[in-house]
Amino acid sequence: MVDVAIVGGGPAGLSAGLFASKNGLDTVLFDTDKTWMHKAHLFNYLGIGSVGGSEFMATARQQVDDFGVDRKQGEKVTAVEESGDGFAVTTEADEYEADYVVLATGASRDLAESLGCEFDGDLVDVGVSMETSVEGAYATGGMVRAEEWQAVISAGDGAAAALNILSNEKGEHYHDFDVPDTAESVFGGLIDDE
Repeated sequence: MVDVAIVGGGPAGLSAGLFASKNGLDTVLFDTDKTWMHKAHLFNYLGIGSVGGSEFMATARQQVDDFGVDRKQGEKVTAVEESGDGFAVTTEADEYEADYVVLATGASRDLAESLGCEFDGDLVDVGVSMETSVEGAYATGGMVRAEEWQAVISAGDGAAAALNILSNEKGEHYHDFDVPDTAESVFGGLIDDE
């Protein structure tokens, strides 16, 4: 059993995987490489001057791999259902158990619908934490936003989902904020990172 199962390997899924695994949660991510990013060229992603979508994806995948995400490249998820206190994620090759699930499947809402998530019109209904009406299930990106299919928005959705999961697991609001040892605060002293 893993802590977090993520369905989708675009910016939302990879962002959720990065935040979850970097902060100690055992994370599996299913990536069929169907992301729209292969058709994109990024000029509007904060911090990136200009990069092709496929190049961006290669860098993002390497980053999540470096942080220990168990990325199942090419393993398609066929079903997600509640199971005990978590979720059963079925693929063409195997079945996985997870405490939480993050759906990051672009505009495809089939898994959210079969899981029983509530909808608002055609969109999966979520709060600011990206949690659906099914406790422990999160939805991100194109499935929750009408025509707001921006990589940076989707990445933020994935981060919000992972941070909410981390907050639930740690029992208090969690921030993923890295501070170098030599950082100084705006008040002139070294920042205490405790």
